[in-house]
Amino acid sequence: MSSRVDFLEGWDEERVRGVLEHYESLDEDETVNEDEAAFEDSCQTAMAIPNELVPQVRALLADFAK
Repeated sequence: MSSRVDFLEGWDEERVRGVLEHYESLDEDETVNEDEAAFEDSCQTAMAIPNELVPQVRALLADFAK
């Protein structure tokens, strides 16, 4: 049985594998440093969302991306 994967625009299997390889190759300190840098990036916003609302937020984002 084969499964079909729909990638977001601009993404393909090679790009996804590259991202996975990057994060799987980081040690614990590198992972922490990257996470901390993301929170300090003024071009990004981090939000805490209650777990029970995550499916609705994902759906809203998916609709917005269409």
